[in-house]
Order: sequence, then structure tokens, then C-alpha cells
Amino acid sequence: MTATSGGAQSAQPKRPGTTDGVISEFTIFAEIKPGHADALRKDLATLSGGKDDERARAALREIGTLHEGRHVIFDNDTRFMFCSSFDGSWDTYIDDFAKTVMGDRFATIFAHCEGFPGIHDPGAKDWFVAHQEPAGLFITSCPDLTMQQIWKDHRVDEAFEEVLDTAEFRAALDNPANAELVATPAFQKLLEEASA
Repeated sequence: MTATSGGAQSAQPKRPGTTDGVISEFTIFAEIKPGHADALRKDLATLSGGKDDERARAALREIGTLHEGRHVIFDNDTRFMFCSSFDGSWDTYIDDFAKTVMGDRFATIFAHCEGFPGIHDPGAKDWFVAHQEPAGLFITSCPDLTMQQIWKDHRVDEAFEEVLDTAEFRAALDNPANAELVATPAFQKLLEEASA
């Protein structure tokens, strides 16, 4: 594990957060405005399904750096937590969200929190910094894989699985003319991984 505190964004202001490999964590704690907990809960439910969810998933593909995110109401409906993990710099992460439909979602959700100036307000990053608490320990299962690499690996796996299922590929494996290639350690490793 290569966890470090403070993030590693040399070209931008120092930001809070802890990293593990190429992945950083982002955890916000905010006070819910009095009387807004039910409205916040309703907005979260609305945004978690249907067309809003489809639009959000498309935006997440466009952003391409978010690994996961979660929204939690706690402390007897008085506080709200958002936490996520992402690739790249803190500032790029916030900027990319604000440019997509995800920015609208953040505006809707954080409008229920005390003092949030709006996702497009120049003070939005300062508000996030003031409400972010770095994790004491942050660890991921794949610290060396960005979301782009994970998606590529998935696409390659799907494509290879399709090849494996063809009669032409099975015939090529059985063809004596390909025996030397099939016997190489690299090809054998590929077949072993595919069958695992």
C-alpha cells in the first residue's frame, strides 16, 4: 500500500484527502439545514432511479474518474456525509462534476446543507475544503488501476471471451501449425486466466 495524506496535486493548491496508489478519497461532512432532512432524503431517492440515474451513469462515463460514491444522512437527521473515491487531481474531479449533469445533482443535494454556495459558485471549492475530512486510513483493492484502465480491462475481457467461444478459435488451438505459439508461456498464461 502506498497511502499518503494530502493528495498529490503538484500543479494545484494543496487539497485535503488521502490516496492509495492512483486513487484518492473524498469525504464531506455537512450540517443539514433545519427541517430539510426529509426533502434531502426525497431528493436522494428521486436521483437514485429512472432517467435521472441513467443520465448520471452517462455523466460518470463522461467524467471517467469516479470509482464510487455514497450519500448518508446521520446524527438524527442533522448531518450529511458524501464520500467517494476518484482518479486524478482534486480540482479536476470537482471541475468535471460541475460540467456535467452531476453538477446539477450536487446542487440539488447540497442545497439542503448549511452554507453551500452552489456548485458553480467561485466559493464552492472552498466550501468543500472546509467540510472535507481526510480519512485516517484509505485502502483500495486495485490501487494501481484507474477507472479508464478498469473499463479497458473489462472490454478486453469481454472481447476475448467472445473469441474463446468461437469454433474458429478452438480449431486454431487444435491446429498443429499453431502448436509452437500455443505452447508459449505467455499464451498458456492467457488461457489459464481466461479459464479461471
